[in-house]
Amino acid sequence: MPKRDEGPLADRATYRAFHMVSTRWADNDQYGHINNAKFYEFVDSAVNAHLLIADALDESIGLVVDSGCRYASALKFPDVIEVGIKVDHIGTSSVRYGFAVFRRGVATPAAIGHFVHVYVDAETRRPKPLPEKLRAVVENLKAE
Repeated sequence: MPKRDEGPLADRATYRAFHMVSTRWADNDQYGHINNAKFYEFVDSAVNAHLLIADALDESIGLVVDSGCRYASALKFPDVIEVGIKVDHIGTSSVRYGFAVFRRGVATPAAIGHFVHVYVDAETRRPKPLPEKLRAVVENLKAE
């Protein structure tokens, strides 16, 4: 990852889909900015909304097994944010998503990061190969 003085954290053009999120008053913490844990909620909602809209969720469940986030600037209510998502790697039963959280209309992200979903059977909770439809949707999110 680049150091903060080496330019932007991420190029907006590398993200394949964007989802808008309206912040809420309750998202601010006692320090007057959006708490870091809320960023994960925004990203989780953006990825799952993308998959739901594409009708790519079935009996599989995506469990987060790894995640990381680097914060560059604060956001606060009433900011409207855009979550950029892309796919960095597709495995047999897993997907590594990359994300960037932008204040609407701003080119530099407030945060960038990743998380890995391992898709499991809803009953057994054991990894299972990505369903064909889900694989097709995440292939379209693959970073170039």
